[in-house]
Formats: sequence, structure tokens, C-alpha cells
Amino acid sequence: MYGLALYAVGHSVKMQLRAAHLAGVLQLILAVGVLIEVVRRFVFGSEPESLVMMAIAFVALIANTSCLLLIAKHREGGAHMKASWIFSANDVVINLGVITAGVLVAWTGSNYPDLVIGSIAGLVVLNGARRILALKG
Repeated sequence: MYGLALYAVGHSVKMQLRAAHLAGVLQLILAVGVLIEVVRRFVFGSEPESLVMMAIAFVALIANTSCLLLIAKHREGGAHMKASWIFSANDVVINLGVITAGVLVAWTGSNYPDLVIGSIAGLVVLNGARRILALKG
């Protein structure tokens, strides 16, 4: 996603919009994949590793928050920067959700928090894809 945004820097508004829309399509594919994985885990079961979930999500939270801060002052720029802002903000929210799911899985011993928050994450990504694909320039 960031590679698309970086590629669009310095290009025409039309190219920036194309890059943003391609990012939106990739987000849409990701959202569908996440939701399919949640259904798969619900049907076939899963044993989420709460400590691994929290550790990876924490590292990702640091990276995604850093990216969000770096692009904050450019978030009203071209469509490519608006798209970058949308998916970065979503990533931060999802990282916080995964950390929460990890805590709840560890606390309850149940995989349901992982499934519920995974579903919410899929819907957040789906909404982000919708918002990106609706960008006009």
C-alpha cells in the first residue's frame, strides 16, 4: 500500500487516484480474506496464541502509529495520501483490537474474542476499502 502511495508522489492527480483505487482493491481483497479466515476458524476451530498475538500486534502498532504520524500532515493531500491515511488509521485500530483479543483469549481461555475481533477487523478493512474506492481525487 505504501509502495503505491510512494509511486504516486509527483505523478498526476489521475495517477494518484489510480494508485489509491488499486490500494482500495487490495484492501477489499484483504477484507474478504480476513472474513473468510474468521469463518474457517469458526467452522474448523482454532487455538489462538494470545502472547504471540499481542507481541506481533504490539510491534505492528508501533510501526503503524509511526507511519500514521509521518503522513498525518499530508492526509489531505492527493487521493494516494488520503488512502494511506485511511489504511494506516485502520491498521492502528486493528492492532489495538488484536491486543485486546489476545488479552481476552488469555483471560477467558476461549477463542471467541479472536473470532469476534477478527470479524470486526474484517469489517473495518472492508469499510476502509469502501472509503478509499469512493475517493474522487
